Amino acid sequence: MKKSLLLLLLFMLAIPVWILAQPKGLSHAVFDQLLKKHVAENGQVNYKGFIKDSTTLNTYLKQLSSNPAQTTWPVNEQLAYWINAYNAYTIQLIIRHYPLKSIKDIGSKIKIPFVNTPWDLKFIRLGQTTYDLNNIEHDILRKKFNEPRIHFAIVCASVSCPRLLNQAYTAAQLDQQLEAQTRAFINDPNRNKITANQVQLSAIFNWFTGDFTKKGSLTDFINKYAKVKIKPGAKITFMDYNWNLNE
Repeated sequence: MKKSLLLLLLFMLAIPVWILAQPKGLSHAVFDQLLKKHVAENGQVNYKGFIKDSTTLNTYLKQLSSNPAQTTWPVNEQLAYWINAYNAYTIQLIIRHYPLKSIKDIGSKIKIPFVNTPWDLKFIRLGQTTYDLNNIEHDILRKKFNEPRIHFAIVCASVSCPRLLNQAYTAAQLDQQLEAQTRAFINDPNRNKITANQVQLSAIFNWFTGDFTKKGSLTDFINKYAKVKIKPGAKITFMDYNWNLNE
């Protein structure tokens, strides 16, 4: 018996710390099923469908709330959690105020002091902390992770946003998913118009230039993914943003 206990102890000590830090009981499968059901390949969202399945969506949100991301989790596990949380709570925000022409219309409906936009509305309860969408995007995803590709994964329910992926983000597939989303967004002629000598880029590249230029120029980042490569000295301008609902 003592020998068995000793062997068990040695085995436990040999388990890598990252395995012990894995989230327990957290799965994005429910959200994945909803996205597959209500989001088209081009990213258009069936918000009426989400309204019909709001009970299921709320079940997933409760899972997120009762399993808040921990810094002890592997980085990809944390990133998948926060990206999915941003997108899922954005959907909840839209269906709460549906029908809408734009997410920005919610701002005019908010009657809370110092809350002027939907991104400032603190309605996201995760563990013991209440967040707004700006907290997740700027204070967590942008501040704590050196990952510019998140800008093509989180979606603000608008036409000019990146397409909403019709599957949940997972740690195992995260790098592949972020690469595909970035490549698809940059090469989408509705969001970026790229020629060798003249470029019209999404306003996202203007708003968050610093996130894309930590390891080189903005052109360097674009050229890593663009089918048409931008020449040095090419004229770069930024497109107007279409805030109409992505449905």
